[in-house]
Amino acid sequence: MVVSIRMTEEERQLADAYAKLNGVTLSEAIKRAYFEKIEDEYDIALADMALREYEKDSKTFSHEEVKKMLGL
Repeated sequence: MVVSIRMTEEERQLADAYAKLNGVTLSEAIKRAYFEKIEDEYDIALADMALREYEKDSKTFSHEEVKKMLGL
């Protein structure tokens, strides 16, 4: 799939400098940055969901309690 991105000259210069700094093509630099952002936002969303679940029931268990629960 091909994606086109419109950039100002200043944005292009920054993106080119970033790519050069990392020793990759402009396309690869943009792709990496894009997917890193997606992964970060996904991780934050999962953490928020986990926090909401914890707030509903904040009961915790020690390692020993979990071992007993699992029969280990």
